[in-house]
Amino acid sequence: MSENQQKKSSYRDSLKSMDTEETFDLIFYRPIGYGWALLAKKLGVTPNAITIASIFIGVAAGVLFYFDNIWWNILGALLLMLADSFDSADGQLARMTHQYSRLGRILDGMSGDFWFIAIYAAICLRENVTSEFFMAHHWVIWVVAIATGACHAVQAAMGDYYRQFHLYFLKGKEGSELDSAHTLWKKFHAMSWKKDFWNKLTLAFYTNYTVGQEKRTPWMQQLRSVLKCEYGDDIPKSFRERFRAASRPLMKYTNILSFNTRTFALFAAILVFRMPWLYFAFELTVLNGILIYMMCRHEKICRRFVKELETSAPHDE
Repeated sequence: MSENQQKKSSYRDSLKSMDTEETFDLIFYRPIGYGWALLAKKLGVTPNAITIASIFIGVAAGVLFYFDNIWWNILGALLLMLADSFDSADGQLARMTHQYSRLGRILDGMSGDFWFIAIYAAICLRENVTSEFFMAHHWVIWVVAIATGACHAVQAAMGDYYRQFHLYFLKGKEGSELDSAHTLWKKFHAMSWKKDFWNKLTLAFYTNYTVGQEKRTPWMQQLRSVLKCEYGDDIPKSFRERFRAASRPLMKYTNILSFNTRTFALFAAILVFRMPWLYFAFELTVLNGILIYMMCRHEKICRRFVKELETSAPHDE
């Protein structure tokens, strides 16, 4: 294999899968993230260190959106893009070096939360000093921000959950970060508060996060249960391929609910329309609509496969 072919192979290995990658990520963020990952590997920087750096950069970007000044806002947009390139790099580095950890997964999920908490606060504070309506009704923008943040959390959680479920059928247990609340609670109760305080506290938050994902997907959980009883961890290839084919069209919606579409809307609201509150309206209407549609479609797919397994009990070879 030539050096150029080795580089291409290494780059492909740093991606999650072509089924779940977003087009703009493949064109823009993944190549940049791969460059950061190669540099970090050479310097001995860990994926978690890159994630933590992305948190500080993303929060700084959010602070700059407070100012009603186009140049500060453009700088904020550039910093947010840099933060996301780091967010891409941490996962790519983890896959390149096999430095997987539950802490890394939790930090990766939390990084975006920190960014958007800063962005939401900046938008609220800005609207309360620049908008006549919000200046007269200070509390309104904060209520809208809290509601938007709650919706954002659900959107991001479910987008990630459906993506991991798809990867489970595509790559198997080792290629997915799909977890079970039951298994996580067993690990939680086996740990000691005295000896493993921080690990146990972190696991408590992550387990509750997983519980929320499972409660919103009853037919998915039924499918997982039936498959476990029928096949254990050795799901036949033919079944995995059929589920993958049914699930793949929904991956574009998981990507819409992730980062890029949000930032396009955010940049449009702040840089083009100069009305930051429009971003909240976008999340509450467009993204919630996509979330509901995606959840209904996915549950319908899972229900169909559950009924098929329960009625015919196929033993694919």
